[in-house]
Amino acid sequence: MVTVLDTVSGQRPRHPEKENRPDTPILRKPEWIRVKAPISKGYAATRKIVKEHSLTTVCEEAACPNIGECWDQRHATMMIMGDTCTRACAFCNVKTGLPEALDGDEPKNVGSAVAKLDLAHVVITSVDRDDLADGGADHFSKVIRSIRQQAPDTTIEILTPDFLRKDGALETVIEARPDVFNHNLETVPSLYLRVRPGARYYHSMRLLERAKELDPTVFTKSGIMVGLGEERDEVLQLMDDLRSAGVDFLTIGQYLQPTRKHHPVARFVTPDEFAAYERVARAKGFLLVSATPLTRSSYHADKDFAALKEARARQVSA
Repeated sequence: MVTVLDTVSGQRPRHPEKENRPDTPILRKPEWIRVKAPISKGYAATRKIVKEHSLTTVCEEAACPNIGECWDQRHATMMIMGDTCTRACAFCNVKTGLPEALDGDEPKNVGSAVAKLDLAHVVITSVDRDDLADGGADHFSKVIRSIRQQAPDTTIEILTPDFLRKDGALETVIEARPDVFNHNLETVPSLYLRVRPGARYYHSMRLLERAKELDPTVFTKSGIMVGLGEERDEVLQLMDDLRSAGVDFLTIGQYLQPTRKHHPVARFVTPDEFAAYERVARAKGFLLVSATPLTRSSYHADKDFAALKEARARQVSA
């Protein structure tokens, strides 16, 4: 069983803000979301490159269930600006606390790793950095430009924080011209106070809308988890909100509880229900939808980007 606190002597607890919360039961996972342990040679090779460049990945920090499959295919989502987040979302396994100063060599190291991995498409995400005046927007920009310089054929997807109360931050990021701008809503608005207390639903929605206004050519993307206690009608309304904001791509995946101190899983959504969500979302006009129990924001991102381009081309020709 995973525990909420690292107990190695001398280390700060991983989730100090959750230490005093009551334990909640962790439901037994159904067969359809069990995955194999990562043991392949491809996984080991990717891990070696990540460690050589002193990089942090969301694959490891968020305990993603798809890490074995993705790393075997040399797909890794780089997490920039450290491994410590200033937020304390109830669902998230990333460490919470006061982050260290930004690493000035990180943009260069990320660009070098992307080139060495010979990636066709890369996803760059980050922790929330509310401690920084721009929320880390300039650092995102530097990472994008470094990748462009060292791996010019690689397309770039960024998964950003909400930049809440950080005027001009979004403009800085979009000016660097990522190919995909992703910001996850995570859940329906009625659950924000419990699940994502540091964020604001309508601010996140406006962020996605504003990104498209700043650059109509950029693909916009957002994702949610289900199984947190949401109602089906709430998910359908969220889809309508995203379409009103011009979002192109929606991902829906099953929430998995990291530890007993995190938000409990209300239920495991069945594969048939995920398929129904996908049909409805496509009917509402999204260019692309990925809705499965194991869907995560960057899962199969390279293939999804190719599908997005094809879908837009069909839309334009029609």
